[in-house]
Amino acid sequence: MFIGNGRRGFRLKIESVTSAERKGSFFSSILHKRRIAMKIVLQRVKEASVEAEGRTVGRIGRGICLLVGVEKGDTADDARSLARKAVELRIFPDREGKMNLGLAETGGEVLAVSQFTLAGSVRKGRRPSFDNAEGPAVAAALFEELVRAVREAGFKVATGVFQAAMEV
Repeated sequence: MFIGNGRRGFRLKIESVTSAERKGSFFSSILHKRRIAMKIVLQRVKEASVEAEGRTVGRIGRGICLLVGVEKGDTADDARSLARKAVELRIFPDREGKMNLGLAETGGEVLAVSQFTLAGSVRKGRRPSFDNAEGPAVAAALFEELVRAVREAGFKVATGVFQAAMEV
């Protein structure tokens, strides 16, 4: 998990790992290749929108923006788990300024955008490799599963256009 406080607000990268990996030590995970499932970069926003082909296709008010990367081997369970985690995180300030509130308590919305480049690897060379990115058909289905899970949790969700060049 990566947490940072960027110039434009709070950012959080969430990676799902298998339960077997949670049991292993930090050093064993470094020594052995481990499968890190579906990735999300989450950012708190006052408002957010996404444009595709010169027109706005999704817009939200206060809430969270999710950039979603789907990798080979990801499952619908991974999508539902990360959807639940993203909307339940207590990352919004309460009256005292402490991050104690979740999306539901703030009446927030969600902008979800597929971002295959999150599956990129720069372990070797200077050019990213996207070998771990899931194919478009499966990735689209898993992205839609994540969106469906967020909607079922009671949140308004706006999305981008899958496989389109977008500006967020």
